Amino acid sequence: MSGISDGASAWNYRLLAHHQLYGYGGLGEGIGLQLTADGRRILWLAHESAPKNFSALDVTDPRSPRLITQTELPHSQVRSNSLEVHGQVMAVAYQTARPGLTPAGFELFDISSPEEPRSISFYDCSGPHSRGVHQLWFADGEFVHLAAGAPDVVPRDQRDDQFYRIIDVRDPSRPREVGRWWLPGTLEGDAADPPTRIREPFGTGFRAHNTNVYPQQPDRAYVGYIDGGFVILDISDKARPKPIVHWNHSPPFKGFTHTVLPLFDRKLLVVTDESVMDGGEDWPKLVWIFEHGIEDRPIPIATCPAPPVDVFAKRGGRFGAHNIHENLPGPLSWRSEDLLVGAFFNAGLRAYDISDPYRPREIAWFVPPAPAGSPAGAIQINDVFVDERGVTYAVDRFCGGVYILEAEF
Repeated sequence: MSGISDGASAWNYRLLAHHQLYGYGGLGEGIGLQLTADGRRILWLAHESAPKNFSALDVTDPRSPRLITQTELPHSQVRSNSLEVHGQVMAVAYQTARPGLTPAGFELFDISSPEEPRSISFYDCSGPHSRGVHQLWFADGEFVHLAAGAPDVVPRDQRDDQFYRIIDVRDPSRPREVGRWWLPGTLEGDAADPPTRIREPFGTGFRAHNTNVYPQQPDRAYVGYIDGGFVILDISDKARPKPIVHWNHSPPFKGFTHTVLPLFDRKLLVVTDESVMDGGEDWPKLVWIFEHGIEDRPIPIATCPAPPVDVFAKRGGRFGAHNIHENLPGPLSWRSEDLLVGAFFNAGLRAYDISDPYRPREIAWFVPPAPAGSPAGAIQINDVFVDERGVTYAVDRFCGGVYILEAEF
């Protein structure tokens, strides 16, 4: 444990606690919250890279988090970038450093005893052209929605190796695929022509990233498709997903669409792009607001105010948008259609009021100083989760661990 209040830049956020996970504070895009049978709150965290797989903090008292579990990966060439919690079950993604390695897939864990997570099953996505699973969504306890490779496909370009897959886990001991979709033209055997690449050095591939499916509309999947923009899929027949919307702003922008968050009551979409280059080289990476009154005609109407480029771009590491709090289903997640909270790497954590969607305004930020030993030389806030009490958990990509905050807005 260490305090970071000295030197932090904050407006309308108050630091409650900071935990660096005893030297293994490099965290990915997986944050899940569990309520145990005995009433404890357990925060599960996916690690950005080996040697650690996932960690668990008891955050029943958010001012005094306590590490209770930290597990190991089998080798240095695999990472567990993503996890999701549903009840007493957790799904964890495994992605290898290059195609052909194992383990590449996802694993289900029984976490009813969080000090001793127990493996239920492993779903293998490995193959000669597969790196496994980068991101997963597990919100209903029945299906896991993946950005993943597969053993039976060959991408035309290796950068296009992960696509959308739907896995039925209603029998958690026997996961099985029920559907898949990829951007036409990206796999060998496609009738469609290959898509036009973003100019070098900005193109990183036509792959699925976040694969969000919400109980308000369980027959739709909202998929960020990296250099392919975003896609909304009709998954009413899970065996045959069909695209309803495909929107892409790159080129002229520089790709890497990450998250699509539907605001159902307001008929809006929030879409983020991810910065993937240091020093602001791929700027701008923005948070977009779309009017979505007609399902197949999303219209961009605004972007959230970006942190000042002259202050942050050359501060160290990445600068720009990444992920946002995704209004996860379930009793432990805060949900709002008027406020957004997002991770901006070296510009920290940012909150926005979008009650007027044409004029989003910034209402809070939290930018801690660089963690000691960070290779970026600056904070790299990588992901954020807000619980139903408004307690905010933000994580650093390299060694900063988790920052636990209270919003003052």
